Amino acid sequence: MSVSLVSNAYLDDASSKIRSKPVPWEGYQRAELVTSEELALIKKIDRQSRAKTESLLLNDGQTYALLYLRLLKKLQRLDTMQYILVLIADALADHDERIPLFTRTAENEPELPYGPLTRVLDMQDEFMQLKAAQILTVLLCAEPRPLAPSQLHQFLGTLATMVQSHSPNKHDVGVQCLEALLARPECRQAVWAIPGIIAGLVEILKHKQGPQMCYQVAFCFWLLTFEQNIAEEINKKFDIIPLLINVAQNAVKEKVIRVIVATFRNLVFKAPKANLPAMLVAQLLPYAKNLCGRKWTDEDIVEDVQYLRDELAANFQSLTTYDEYTSELASGHLSWSPVHESDDFWKENVTKLNEKDYGQLKTLLQLLNDSQDPVVLAVAVHDIGQYVKHYERGKKIINDLGAKRRVMELMSHSDSDVRYRALMSVQQLVSQPWISV
Repeated sequence: MSVSLVSNAYLDDASSKIRSKPVPWEGYQRAELVTSEELALIKKIDRQSRAKTESLLLNDGQTYALLYLRLLKKLQRLDTMQYILVLIADALADHDERIPLFTRTAENEPELPYGPLTRVLDMQDEFMQLKAAQILTVLLCAEPRPLAPSQLHQFLGTLATMVQSHSPNKHDVGVQCLEALLARPECRQAVWAIPGIIAGLVEILKHKQGPQMCYQVAFCFWLLTFEQNIAEEINKKFDIIPLLINVAQNAVKEKVIRVIVATFRNLVFKAPKANLPAMLVAQLLPYAKNLCGRKWTDEDIVEDVQYLRDELAANFQSLTTYDEYTSELASGHLSWSPVHESDDFWKENVTKLNEKDYGQLKTLLQLLNDSQDPVVLAVAVHDIGQYVKHYERGKKIINDLGAKRRVMELMSHSDSDVRYRALMSVQQLVSQPWISV
């Protein structure tokens, strides 16, 4: 659980430069910002050799842990605070046994150790923010008791900002911190309560990252999906299934595929009703069959792939054509699958869209209003025309639900296929007889 838990080349390079800069400790004493006892202690360890520093920490580790945190709490100058953060990180590097020296400082002052480190997160200096995040992650992950929301809230807010930023270093450190924290169940629920974190992780994956970043983000999703409520809702809210399939299909590293397949296994095992339909629509079954035919170095991936294939295949066998259609609707990814243009399908199933207070029809209309995807819009507006054509009261229902105006708007859409399908549906709306009862 040492500082190497979160590693970053920029932090290493900047820390090396900061170590070599002198700090005006005597000036702080003259200004009465540090006591003579604190000055004596810091001078003993300031810019000393590694061996000398290790000896001091071996004998007086608790004293120095308390000193570093108190100095961080009361000093304001940026370069001095940077130096103190480096001292803390150096003390923890490769020495997990020193973590309790810092966490136990709460016995002396309740605000320690987290108060001063959390305050640093608010500063606009990138190094300080990232270094504090690194140290906080190490300390929080080592806590023997479940973490309270008050310990996590501000830090997770900062991590949300990091993963949504345009800084590669913030992405890197933010994702590593989340990877470590999400091993704890209470952190999974706390992270889930901050949508900006999940949205940020999704955006990182969408931007074709390198294999290591893809692996780390997918690892975060894998840990999150151990929670029942998250497994039930994550695809509905963030559409991660097609995204993860795309990442896996383009992955060159086995470990990326392994962690994504393990995530899918969690989603199927924890919440099959919520996720199997979306997986079938996203064509995960043929991909899972393909993966079963590959050679793997990791035994776990073989078992997970076979489980996934078998569960998807069993679900696929029991699907009716209407189940396929509702699965497409639920996923939000309408495509030109055969059902949409089959007159037989619409004759047999059109009234099913009216069940449960027009539930499926309203889902279709929601896609028509909200989607930005031209294919989804073209298929959705086509289906409205099919509904009106095959259901005698369809024209009135579509009008009552306020969808006629949206269909007419789509006749001037920038995509030619959307315009054509909208025109065809408008013709159905105009030509079908008006049945009001």
